[in-house]
Amino acid sequence: MSISINKMLVSVGILALAMQTTTAVARDQIQVVGSSTVYPFSTIVAERFGNRGKFKTPVIESTGTGGGMKLFCQGVGGGTPDVSNASRAMKSSEWENCQANGVTEIIEVTFGNDGIAFANDKQGPKLNLTREQLWMALAEKGPKPEKWNEIDASLPDAKITVLVPPPTSGTRDAWNSLVMKKGCPDAVKSADKKACEILREDGAAIEAGENDALIVQKLEANPSAFGIFGYSYLENNRDRIQAAAIEGIEIDIDTIQDYSYPISRPLFFYVKKAHIGVVPGLQEFLDEFTAEDAIGDDGYLLDAGLVPLSDVKRAKLQKDADGLVVMTK
Repeated sequence: MSISINKMLVSVGILALAMQTTTAVARDQIQVVGSSTVYPFSTIVAERFGNRGKFKTPVIESTGTGGGMKLFCQGVGGGTPDVSNASRAMKSSEWENCQANGVTEIIEVTFGNDGIAFANDKQGPKLNLTREQLWMALAEKGPKPEKWNEIDASLPDAKITVLVPPPTSGTRDAWNSLVMKKGCPDAVKSADKKACEILREDGAAIEAGENDALIVQKLEANPSAFGIFGYSYLENNRDRIQAAAIEGIEIDIDTIQDYSYPISRPLFFYVKKAHIGVVPGLQEFLDEFTAEDAIGDDGYLLDAGLVPLSDVKRAKLQKDADGLVVMTK
């Protein structure tokens, strides 16, 4: 009797494994979610990859970094994404969520650099702002000035209106870390560090969603408004918008690459190792996205606004990606 039960349990286990494998194999198209900042780069890579004709063009969905991580960490299998784009590094809480749901082997790829632009329409004023001034303009715990010249008399006599990324955005996380925390007064920090990041809710800071291209359109409609987004959107719309200098430093490829521009950051995407060799083309897509032709000093993603890594950093990421090296917490 016990032998029959054991056989039955083995059969059930084999069936369950087969069903799990079938679920993963059933999908023949790579699925990518995540950052709106990384979205243009990922889309270009996907189109080139698909045009080669060997595999289907990957489906790229702009969900925001936080939203992408949530989907990515739901589990392993055909019903979950293969790749999650991110405009900031994976958080510890996201890592733990992934681990709890069986996403235990994750390949982290830092594929390039980016700068966060604080931009407005070319018909508006060209500003030079400090992070302290930006904090004062946007912080809930700050003085809540109505106009820029209330912060400093040299700034415009114009209403403060800033289109900001939503809380699910990696750009919002990076802005909080690089601007709101850095510009926050010591008195506020010592009372509650998290208070530094809370944005005003009186109409000065307006959540604009994950569509950065739409923010650019809104800036054209209101030349006194400012928007926060990645360098690529600025670079591709320089005929329409301009960026403020931050602490005297203009945003460009050189100042982002050497991180002298104060709001510079790396860009990432994350791959499930368990899906490589199961979802057709995933290994090849990883190879395409990390190739010199894409992210090198003369790579095709530079035309889209990507700022390349240094030669040393790029060589390391390419070696790690080629070896499918998984990240540790």
